[in-house]
Amino acid sequence: MRLIDSHGHLQAEAFAADAAEVLAVARAAGLERLLAPGWDVVTSRASLELARTLGVDASVGIHPHYADRCGEADWACLVELASLPAVVAIGETGLDYDRNLSPRAAQLSNLRRHIDLAFQTSRPLIIHCRSARGDRGAQDDLVRELTDAGVGGSAWTERFGGRPAVVLHSFSGPVDYGEACLAMGCAVSISGLAFRVGEGPTADVVRLVPRDRLLVETDSPYLSPPGAPRRRNEPRWVEVTARWVAEQRGVDPEALGDDLVQAYDHVFRRPMRTPGD
Repeated sequence: MRLIDSHGHLQAEAFAADAAEVLAVARAAGLERLLAPGWDVVTSRASLELARTLGVDASVGIHPHYADRCGEADWACLVELASLPAVVAIGETGLDYDRNLSPRAAQLSNLRRHIDLAFQTSRPLIIHCRSARGDRGAQDDLVRELTDAGVGGSAWTERFGGRPAVVLHSFSGPVDYGEACLAMGCAVSISGLAFRVGEGPTADVVRLVPRDRLLVETDSPYLSPPGAPRRRNEPRWVEVTARWVAEQRGVDPEALGDDLVQAYDHVFRRPMRTPGD
């Protein structure tokens, strides 16, 4: 089965000693694409270094957990990094009203800057969106912010040439939230989070996503799916999630694999690489 991992943090400390080996194992298992998102300036630089040394794809951003720690100098550095040809996306950023490691006002301000940067650079925005169980405040605020920014409107459609301008990383939330984001043209990425208690609506949303906007991911080293080691998720385990997605959609896994690779290349404008990368 052809595989992608649209969100795997190979620059995380958990992979400090063996990132190249972990990626090689995943590639041997069928992985053809991997995006290693940054979550602050240091890890955004590390994403670019992985792109240079291992041939993965890079993105740069400030996670909502770090929103109140990003000063103007940090932001200026991030903007500079975002202009580099190797960067295929902006993020991850977003809203996290579950852990609330940054004040909500700081998270919203951080999100708005990233939305503007995504528009200015024509690079899709990778969004982390979590609410506490039984709540939907982050999802509702995200829909409002995207709507206010005009995502899905003519200016964004023209800027992105019809490609998705937003990727909902590791989807979590009610079905109507998913429907609202899909109506704005967002892409949806499914992770091992889908197997957790309370994430039942994800199965319904999986069946709604157009094939050219459906992605899968590991969020390595986090969110291990069933059967994967809980201590350290790895890109190779994305196959578990991909096969579950195929089951929910009632499609052949091999056909889904082809669709996933095509969707990844539709969403992210990858830099030219040597054959085999």
